[in-house]
This record gives sequence, C-alpha cells and structure tokens, in this order.
Amino acid sequence: MFQKIRNAVQNFVKQISDAIRYKTLDEKDISRYCDNLLNELIESDVAYDVAEKIVTDIGNRLREIKIPRGTNVEEYINNIVIDVLRKLLDNATSYDFIEYIAKSSEKPVKIVFMGINGVGKTTTIAKVAYMLKKAGVKPVIVAADTFRAGAQEQLKKHSERLGIPFIGGKYGADPAAVAFDGIVFASKNRFDVVLIDTAGRMHIDVDLMNELKKVIKVVKPHIKVLVLDALTGNDAIEQAKKFDEAIGIDGVILTKLDADASGGAAVSVVAGLGKKIFYVGVGQGYDDLIRYSSDIIIRLLFKQSK
Repeated sequence: MFQKIRNAVQNFVKQISDAIRYKTLDEKDISRYCDNLLNELIESDVAYDVAEKIVTDIGNRLREIKIPRGTNVEEYINNIVIDVLRKLLDNATSYDFIEYIAKSSEKPVKIVFMGINGVGKTTTIAKVAYMLKKAGVKPVIVAADTFRAGAQEQLKKHSERLGIPFIGGKYGADPAAVAFDGIVFASKNRFDVVLIDTAGRMHIDVDLMNELKKVIKVVKPHIKVLVLDALTGNDAIEQAKKFDEAIGIDGVILTKLDADASGGAAVSVVAGLGKKIFYVGVGQGYDDLIRYSSDIIIRLLFKQSK
C-alpha cells in the first residue's frame, strides 16, 4: 500500500538531507527540490491542489530551519514532512459513533448512509453494525433501498450473520416509509441505534436525490454519512460536494484504503474533502473498519509501527 507516494517522500527527504550536509540551502535549492516533489506527488495520483499545499508548507518550513549540531539530519527533515502532513490530515478527524450514541439523550440514534453504487456501502453498514454490537450497543439495520434488485437480500444476509434485527420493504415501496417503520420498531423495542441504508445513486441523478431528500426529511437523522471509495480520488471529492449541497453530510466513511497501491488518491480524498472522516475501510472482514486518524495515513506513508 502507498508505495509510490512513500517513495516520492523518501526520495525528497534523502535529497534534502544530503544537500544540507554539504551546504546551506538557498532559495533555488528549495524551489528545485520542492518542484521535483510536486511532480512526483502528482505522478503518485495526488490531486494538484493537495500536492501544491503539501509542497508549499514543506518549502516554508525548510526556509526557516536551523538544525542543531549533532542532529540526525535525515530524521529532522523527515519529521518536518510528517508534521506538515499530519496537520493537513488532522483536519479530517471526527467523532466516534460509539461515543456519540453513549452521550445522546435521544434514542434510538438514527444514522443514514448515502453513496453511489459500487463504493461498498452495504458492506460498510454491516461493519458499523458489527462494531456497535461488539461495543455493547444494540443496532437495527433498515434497508430503505427499494430500488436496486438484490440490495435488501445482501443486507439481510449480513444481518443474519451478525445476529442483528433487519427491517426491509417490498421493491418499489416508499423508501421513507420503510425507514420510518424501522425507527418505530427500534423505538418500541428499545434499540440504541438505527442504521438506514439508502439506494445507491449518482450525485447527478435528480430523481433519486429528491427521493433521498424525502427520506432525510422523514427520518430527521442524527448523523448523515456519505460512503466514498478512496480509489476514485478527485471524483470522490466531487461526489462529496454534490451530496453536501443537496442533502448536507456530517461526515464520510472512506472505503478501500487498503487497495490504493500508489497512495495518492487516498491522500487526495482525505486532504481535499473538507469534511470529517468517521472511519476507513481496510479490508473485507467485519473487523476491517478503523476509526480515522491522521496516524493511519502517516504509518502507511512512513512505515511507522503502531
């Protein structure tokens, strides 16, 4: 994972470190090395705006450095790069569902999941349900996707495997009504949280977006989650903007982080979203959902131990 972008960063750190050992860096040196890093980041699938922000911040730090004698130069430069990246990635840090539910005075907590087809939304809902159940929280899964053939069956199979109640509806039924029935069931049976799936839709599909707006109006969710595929890079950022404009999203779950060989797409999404990230998916198993923190990306980029 993240091999290409890791190599770009490591090459940059080594070049700067080697140069500093023999001379004081001047403006031309810094500009040349930073331009090289910018090109390598872009070749590693980092979005231009994100790559430019990273390189600009690193360049500004390099212009200010005064390295004490006896310091490990490579480690010193490496830490500058880590600090710049961490500050950028920390902007996406969000709250944990388990903590939110525990503190909420209103039960059940209602969480609606949105996203286009193919991002891994169904599996993600199952992972969230598993995480909550393992923490002692009582979830109900509601399939308000009455549009796509097989959608309810997939979610129902996950529910059965996890031993979690499932509420569905007939195909063609009103999704808002199905979601409302699920909330009523959860309220009567004192469940802590309702996880509501919605039909996968393109952000440009006006009819489906209007249907989603109706679901949101009826459900009045506490948390609106957009599920995004880390591999889609700039398109994921565009999806987030459109969903936020139409519906308003509270945060993102980013899937397939483990599948990004270059690392650039994932870094672009995290840094470029302008939205909080709740969790990241790092595999197909129910346990493969991790609460987001900048440390996850930093470890992948610098191969740091946990």
